[in-house]
Amino acid sequence: MSEPLAVIVGVGDGVSASIARCLAAEGYDLMLAARNVEKLAPLVAETDAVAVALNAVDAEAVATLFDGVGPVPRVVVYNPSARVMGPVADLDPLAVKKAMDITAYGAFLTGQAAAKRMLAADPDENGVRGTILFTGASAGVKGFPKSAPFAMGKFAQRGLAQSMARELHPKGIHVAWVNIDGGIHSERRPMPKDAPDSLLDPDAIARAYLDLIRQDRSAWSDELTLRPWVERF
Repeated sequence: MSEPLAVIVGVGDGVSASIARCLAAEGYDLMLAARNVEKLAPLVAETDAVAVALNAVDAEAVATLFDGVGPVPRVVVYNPSARVMGPVADLDPLAVKKAMDITAYGAFLTGQAAAKRMLAADPDENGVRGTILFTGASAGVKGFPKSAPFAMGKFAQRGLAQSMARELHPKGIHVAWVNIDGGIHSERRPMPKDAPDSLLDPDAIARAYLDLIRQDRSAWSDELTLRPWVERF
């Protein structure tokens, strides 16, 4: 790897894949981490990435990944989240704990490991050591009925990002939480014919991530909300 390195944790075929393609086009070397790396073969071939099997809630595994990654990552993105739906009185506590671990604890582990590597690195010519981005959702701003575990996880993730931003921005590390406030268009979720533009374009979301990465440190965002332009407030 000779170009700036980006590590994306929790890669699938949606927003994270679009982010990978966007960063590859910008000249980044990529490390893509997921539980199942076999499914990433087409994306790896397309972006010339390195795929790594990772359980994002395994503290030792996350630390090992970042300690052995080689060059200090300039960009780290955390994508995983988990939903457990149902009336709060009926939720399985173990399922809730697992969902919280994936959405919040895994975000902490990745953010911590990324920060350790970046803090030990020299800043670039602009005084920046790196960028850490967390993929959020509207559930981190408002809790919806029968979706308490997702709200708990995303609220925790958002709080983590806010705290990290206040601590790390003065040290040259840009941290931001991205509130994806709407459904995302995909092959499995086609655009409704009666509601054009009502779903977010994953490639457009990826470009918004790139905009965050490119921000001048004199005007860093610590939070960004993305929603379809036709949505009624």
